[in-house]
Amino acid sequence: MANLSWLRRGISEIFPDQVESANPDENLERRLKQRDRPLRIKLGIDPTGTDIHLGHSIPMRKLRSFQDAGHTAVLIIGDFTAQIGDPTGKSEVRRQLTEADVRANAETYLNQVRPILDFETPGRLEIRYNSEWLSGLDLGKILQLLATTTVGQMLAKEGFSERYDKGNPIYLHEFLYPLMQGYDSVAIEADVELGGTDQKFNIAIGRDLQRHFGLRPQFGLLVPLLLGTDGIQKMSKSLGNYVALSEEALTMYSKLEKTPDTLLKSYFELLTDWSLDQIPENPREAQKLLALTIVTQYHGEAAAKQAQQDAIALVQGNTTQADTVPEFSLTDVQFPAKLFYLVSASGLCKSSSDARRQIQGGAVRLDGEKVEAVDRLFQSPDDLAGSVLQLGKNKFVRFIR
Repeated sequence: MANLSWLRRGISEIFPDQVESANPDENLERRLKQRDRPLRIKLGIDPTGTDIHLGHSIPMRKLRSFQDAGHTAVLIIGDFTAQIGDPTGKSEVRRQLTEADVRANAETYLNQVRPILDFETPGRLEIRYNSEWLSGLDLGKILQLLATTTVGQMLAKEGFSERYDKGNPIYLHEFLYPLMQGYDSVAIEADVELGGTDQKFNIAIGRDLQRHFGLRPQFGLLVPLLLGTDGIQKMSKSLGNYVALSEEALTMYSKLEKTPDTLLKSYFELLTDWSLDQIPENPREAQKLLALTIVTQYHGEAAAKQAQQDAIALVQGNTTQADTVPEFSLTDVQFPAKLFYLVSASGLCKSSSDARRQIQGGAVRLDGEKVEAVDRLFQSPDDLAGSVLQLGKNKFVRFIR
């Protein structure tokens, strides 16, 4: 019998999951052990932005586990549904994207997940765009989809119920989103659908629609939502508590080596292949191992080790040794320039007001030395070229001409 210990690692829920059921179709482990054919494992992503962070990598890593077990990963790019926008977890309607926006975002998404998924082995990956089947739906088919679900069922969805109770508008096109995502499962005949715990409603709709169209209903496999580097809220770019897959090695390493002690176990479980009994007991050693492991996954071992050495050099104030610090060109900066402007313009802060606060709070260093003069003036690029500007312990930029 196949060893399926990988299946339940880092999983919040598998449904239905009647382990002792007399009906073998109601148990995923039994289906996997039957080995009569590779199962089709669905993961849908809506390219609503340009960056994927480590939280998004969790279902991707589970998808790779299914590939390694001999099954077919079906990665659905929601180029059609992204133009509607998933209402899950939103207190108001999403901005609708153009087709050009979505296509451009999709390209960046695929580039970022290449280190995770097996793109090379024949038969192990299908990349599908749901406009293939959704853009051709006629009114009759749409009415058929709408007739499978009641308004009451839709209002039971967490985000909708909260908005309804608060009197916030819910638009009819938003009701179509879970139905269209569910129809993806019909179109590709999914056996299993992966998603975060916030996707249970949408995945269950897919099961209902498959049953309606005479197909065997898929299993739902839910993964946890990753807490961000602040240890408090879900990882999110808007909250600034994220680690993006596209970040260069030093920034990624510097963020991860400060992972809160309370998150180390879950980060190792969800983001690495380390056995949990191999995690160092010393939190500092565990942080360094975690950072080195994850940076290796996305940048390679050599870059990860270099990032570790550069991080040590920066902490010790030896910025001249840190050759992989991201660079910021001074070409377009108008001199004389004030410090708070440079902190903002270089991307270390989102705004000049935020830069002022960070400087006043003692979080900004120039070549390892703390600087607290918000209006410190630099007369020309010669004053800064080659210098490293640092915000906190995790963000760095080297000025170049």
